[in-house]
Order: sequence, then C-alpha cells, then structure tokens
Amino acid sequence: MTLWRIRATVDDRPGYLSVLTASLALRGVNILTVQVQPTEQGAVDDFLVDAPDALDEAELIAAVERGRGRDCWVARSEARGLADQPTRVLGLANRLVRDPDATGEALRTLLGADSVSWRPAATGDDRGIADTRMLLADPAGGSFALRRAAPAFTPAEYARAQALVELAATVTRRAAEQVTLVLPDDAEVAVRPASADDLAGVLELHEGCSPRSRERRYLSGAALPRQDRLRRLLEPTRGLTLVATTTDGDGTVVAMANLLGEGDEAEAALLVRDDWQRRGLGSALLRRLVSHADRAGYAALVLHVRADNAPMLRTLRRLDRPSSVQRDAGLLTLTLPLAVAVPAARRGVFLSPAGSEGSRTPVDQVTR
Repeated sequence: MTLWRIRATVDDRPGYLSVLTASLALRGVNILTVQVQPTEQGAVDDFLVDAPDALDEAELIAAVERGRGRDCWVARSEARGLADQPTRVLGLANRLVRDPDATGEALRTLLGADSVSWRPAATGDDRGIADTRMLLADPAGGSFALRRAAPAFTPAEYARAQALVELAATVTRRAAEQVTLVLPDDAEVAVRPASADDLAGVLELHEGCSPRSRERRYLSGAALPRQDRLRRLLEPTRGLTLVATTTDGDGTVVAMANLLGEGDEAEAALLVRDDWQRRGLGSALLRRLVSHADRAGYAALVLHVRADNAPMLRTLRRLDRPSSVQRDAGLLTLTLPLAVAVPAARRGVFLSPAGSEGSRTPVDQVTR
C-alpha cells in the first residue's frame, strides 16, 4: 500500500462527498483522513489515502473524476502526513512561541510552499490568495509572499497561515519589550509586558506600597484595588501594562506601568514601590509607555496627577515633551501630543525551498 494526498473539488450538495469516497473505495483506496474546505467554487476535499501499490497517479485521478470530483491534484505522501491538521498546526505554533524567527519555515511546512519571502510593504488589496500565490499581512509591517506549484491555495489555508503570522508577531513584540534596566545606582530590574499570571505579584506590590503612593496612583483613596480591577489592568483590552521585577531569584514585582487606550488617546499611570522611588525607574517606565503609544498611533497621551505629586511632575518634565495642562482643584490633567508613527519594517526574510533563513533585529537592551 502507498500513501497519497488527493485534493479535489465537488459540488457542495448533500451526498456528493459520499459519491467520491465510494468511487475510491471501489478501487481499494482506504481514506485515512479527510478535510472539507468550503470555497466559492464548491467544497474542496483534501484526503490522505492508503492505495494499492498497483494504482498510479492517473488511475487515482480517474477514480476521483468518476466520483464527480474536479480540479484534481494527486501527490505521494509520507508517514508524517498521518498527523491530523490541528496537531500539525499546534506543533508549528509551539515552535513559533519558542522561536518566532522561524515564521517563514513554519509557513513553508504548513502549506507545502516552494518559496516564502518577506516584503517590506504591500497594499491591502494585494493580500489574499490568487491560485498558487498567497500574500499575508505581517502585523510588524510588510507581508509574506508564498508560492507553490500545486494545488491552489484555499481560504481555510490562508486563515491558518495568517493566524500563525500573527502569533509570531505577538511573540516577537513581547520579547522585544522584555528588557533589563540598569538604574543610575547600578540596580537592575527586568521589565516586561504583564499577564494574568502576575496578579499575585501585583497584589504584593500594592500591599508593599504606602497608602500615599496608592492614593497618588488611583486618586480615589488609599485602599487596595479589587482583584477584578487589577486583572483588567494587567491585560487591558487596548493598551499595554508593564511590570518591573527584581533580577534575583524571586522576581519580586516592584513597579507597574499602565497604558490604557480609549479612542485616539491613551491614559498612562505608574505605581512604584516606595523603596524603589526616586531611582529613575518611574522615568524609564514612562518613556517606554510613551514609545509604545507613539508606535501604536495614538494621537495623545493623557496623565492625571495630583498637584502635590512633585516626584511624578518631575518625571514628566524629564520627558522633555510639549504638553498642555488643565487644573481642576488639586488635580492636574496633562496631555502630551504624539506623532503618528509608521511601524518599523521587519528585517527581510527569504526562504528558498531548502529553508535557509536570514536574521532579524535582536532584542533591545536598555541601560542607564
């Protein structure tokens, strides 16, 4: 017996798939897996089959056509093809989490592409599939162009590939935002995007802050915030939350910086544990929030600060950016206009059929 991959289109009507499978069964073909992908032209059926050694490609195509299949494509397969599609996609996703630079190779493996190349720019109208060509949007800027000799790409394949590209871009962004800060007093802290897993550490941060520090952060009193509120802050719907942790073994959270998007503006706020204040940490975190807001394309950054919060006002002055100030009793609202930034284009990546790959920008290191 020999493993084959067969792809054919049938009318998307009741019973048509059974006619095709019956035609294959009459020739002793055992269907191991089947995937059905709806398209405008009909249902694209993708089979992995085990066929008698005596059957060749032409006979398999003839069997498909007798079963009312059309646009048939047949190719030999290997034992690794026995892994079902969800398992293969999950395996590739796991690889990208560990190595997002392998995006091109993952796309080639997923789709059996002959070539994958990265382009610095492409118009939105170009993205999609055209027979055996595919163009995928890269959230970091640019696009991935794929080609294969046969068969034609399907919308389902496009959706899977785009999901993998977006996963790799998310991992790359989070890795790029994970840095080590060396403060003026030579102390080191690790700064990274927050997640729901940081809830316990952020609770300890709040408990370790003085009532005055908590009141300056939340402006509504010194009580500890509720856990559901902290969960929303850790993973905002729009924006970014950073946590700063010690670089020793326990990784204690010593600061939290929030950027919360609403409309075309984003609101920023900081909480730094008392014994880490006045050491440059707040300034470093605020600069990273401003940079992220710039890249995200927000029009302005807004901060609400008590008029007696001299340390925070000094931190804002160190940004050396123009701002407007509105005063309401003891509360100041500062608005910093932001320049709309174009995302930096990702370094070029080209994959030949052999899978050789270029390199990309390494993770930033931030020092004093």
